[in-house]
Amino acid sequence: MNTIDDKMMFINSQLKKIEEIINDETPAKLNSSFRAGVDLGTSDVVVIVIDEDDNIAAAFMEWADVVKDGVVLDYWKAVQIVKSLINKAEKKCGIKINSVNTSYPPGTDPYISINVIKAAGLEVKDIVDEPSSFAALLNLDNGAVVDIGGGTTGISVVQNKSIVYTGDEPTGGHHLTLTIAGNQKVSFDDAEIMKRNDVKGDLKSIVIPVFEKMTDIVKNHIADFKIDKIFLTGGTCCFPGIDNVFKEIFTGKDIILPYNPLYSTPLAITSYRNNNKNEN
Repeated sequence: MNTIDDKMMFINSQLKKIEEIINDETPAKLNSSFRAGVDLGTSDVVVIVIDEDDNIAAAFMEWADVVKDGVVLDYWKAVQIVKSLINKAEKKCGIKINSVNTSYPPGTDPYISINVIKAAGLEVKDIVDEPSSFAALLNLDNGAVVDIGGGTTGISVVQNKSIVYTGDEPTGGHHLTLTIAGNQKVSFDDAEIMKRNDVKGDLKSIVIPVFEKMTDIVKNHIADFKIDKIFLTGGTCCFPGIDNVFKEIFTGKDIILPYNPLYSTPLAITSYRNNNKNEN
């Protein structure tokens, strides 16, 4: 794939496949080598399996508040969810998963994720910070990746195919939920449901200040670099209109949003390769 447009087209096709089969336990035996990934997010845990040709073989997700800002709040629950999702992926594909890729927010301790994976009876094949995983998936030459998850906004800057900077600050989807809860005078859980169900962006005017805080974070982190393209990823980027807010702030820069960014970081984590290591 020679261009970013070609690469994004393929990534979007993978994301559509994930959306189609998420939590589908229908057996689909896998007869090739494969890679598996675990994304321990602030709002959810995702397990994805891809085959040797990068086709999506399995995808499982559970909503869970077990991690916050790179810190595991409920260690036992996190381990049990990983075990459960891995078991479902193994049964679906007829495989045994011994090792997985995983990730961490920039600036946090990667061993927080590693310890959960090992406690679930797995080895860690590769670990990478979240925005850098998406930069690797894109095979990015130059640009910035902004990963907005449930708890944090992470930034990775790429120049000449190399990661030259990463940063992370605690503003994410949970802050949107808190803002909605306060404005609508509802519980956090009810506000979270309202946010997830807002497919038309009816709540956008309420959460604009949080979006602007996110753009301020990004602006500060990339200020010292010449950036022409900004790629958005992470579950919070599913909120309708967030890309337009970035376009209004970062005039003259291309703002690129993948199809259903809820799954783009888990896909990137799973696809991440260390060329010195073998497949499962």
